[in-house]
Amino acid sequence: MSAWEFFFGFTAATKAKFPFLFREDDIDRHKCSRVVSMRVLSLGMSRTGTASMQKALTILGFPTSHGFDMHENPRDCDMWMEAYNAKYFGDRSIKLDGVFWDKLLGHVSGVTDTPANCFGPELIAAYPNAKVVLIERDFDKWFPSFEQAVIAGTDSPAGFKVMQAVEKKYEKVIPVVWRGVMQGQFHASNSKEFRENAKEVYGRHYAEIREVLKDQPERLLEFQLDQGWEPLCAFLGKPVPDVPFPKVNEGAEHDEMLKVVYTKFLRDALGLLLRWTSPIVVASLAWRLWKAL
Repeated sequence: MSAWEFFFGFTAATKAKFPFLFREDDIDRHKCSRVVSMRVLSLGMSRTGTASMQKALTILGFPTSHGFDMHENPRDCDMWMEAYNAKYFGDRSIKLDGVFWDKLLGHVSGVTDTPANCFGPELIAAYPNAKVVLIERDFDKWFPSFEQAVIAGTDSPAGFKVMQAVEKKYEKVIPVVWRGVMQGQFHASNSKEFRENAKEVYGRHYAEIREVLKDQPERLLEFQLDQGWEPLCAFLGKPVPDVPFPKVNEGAEHDEMLKVVYTKFLRDALGLLLRWTSPIVVASLAWRLWKAL
């Protein structure tokens, strides 16, 4: 991303690469219902190739949700937080059954990434005909990527609060990470505990999925991205596409996406500041902020 985009607006190429950051729907999933059947639950933890799996499943004809979807329709976060509150915080008013998931996920045939992977057993029970794909990386290789992409953001609670104040969508998105993932899935009250609990939570996640499916082995595929199309297509009953298996560099793409997110936030914040101070001061501050990105 160039300095031009910081000062004058994002190019068509950037908007095309990260469309979910530039489109904001206002769909209330509470009022929705299932329009396509749920076929594939890709329940690997975040940073195990979830973006690649979303692309692969989409190529195979399964529209698939990903955590990035929350940016596109922030109101999804309302139901995701209901799910977290039901599973981790004792809210008995919410029943995580097929009716609930059909409202939240009725527009997709597949799921991958957070938040969906926090609810593996619930989704497996709700969709008994769906196949389950599980991608597991060695923990020591996985953790640095997850730490950089997810945990590091929780090191600065004040920064989250500022983002929520400036960008309205983050009033909904940030609690999913902070309360749902950190406090709920990882049983942590701060970023230090988030790191300390990661290994146990990671191992338990995979053990739990395997335990739930121990009597239904035909529903589970243990998969690695470097295996390519053949085992995945055989498992899902789909012909092998005549295109390469998608392999998204999640680290590099996530870093680039975050730069776009922060740039959008800073542009909005500077726009607010311009209402109260000199354009020269704002221009000088903008240049310093751009150099720091």
